[in-house]
Amino acid sequence: MDYATLRYDVADAVATISLDQPDTRNALSDELLDDLLAAFAAARDDDTVRCVVLTSTHARVFSSGGNLGGFAAQAPLVHKYAAIERFTTLFKLIGQLGKPSICAANGHVLAGALGVALACDLIVAKEGVRFGTPEINVGVFPFMIMALIYRNVGRKKTNELLLLGDQLDAHEAERIGIVNKVVAADEYDAAVADWAGRLARKTPLLMKMGKDAMYRQQDMAFEEALDYLRAQLALAFSTDDIQEGVRAFFERREPQWTGQ
Repeated sequence: MDYATLRYDVADAVATISLDQPDTRNALSDELLDDLLAAFAAARDDDTVRCVVLTSTHARVFSSGGNLGGFAAQAPLVHKYAAIERFTTLFKLIGQLGKPSICAANGHVLAGALGVALACDLIVAKEGVRFGTPEINVGVFPFMIMALIYRNVGRKKTNELLLLGDQLDAHEAERIGIVNKVVAADEYDAAVADWAGRLARKTPLLMKMGKDAMYRQQDMAFEEALDYLRAQLALAFSTDDIQEGVRAFFERREPQWTGQ
């Protein structure tokens, strides 16, 4: 499938989705969000894909966030309300992907784009990249990404991001839990490829079960989560892949996953 606003490639079981609207700094227009939804769905439905990397072709910006022109456009409120659903659908789709995802933040991650990045499982940032929610500075508030930030960052630091609109450098973003890893520019591509390759070599069946469980249990009450996770572990015991993984460990060889 061809995409107007991004590039989609699959190699070595890794699907790479690259935002590709440099003229708008990859602003999250309706068109770009529609392409993202289609690309993530394609990766989800492709059994050859075992990991998804989300990145940007822009030299300095991953994404500048929501399309501000669309916010002020003269359109019926009901149409704007319907358009916002793209964000919630995308966040749910990434969470329910059944495959691990990496946001390769090779440029600044701002406003609504921070929510897209945080929806991914892991974030690898290039040194020099900035993160932030500057919406309040132009009279907007980051409503749609607030739930994701509070689930990844401590309450007081989240309050600071939302209310002041300041931007953080990559190392501070790592310190407060937004970013997993910060890598120097000359080592960045290799670091992303290393993590993506390692994830793609895991058992796809147990990875899907684990990813689904991660998403489902995140907001359960503690005892309810324990009961649910106990049932998932019991199901995992019935798979061929868990038996193969244990055999391979004791036989000191690489496992051969069958997805059964």
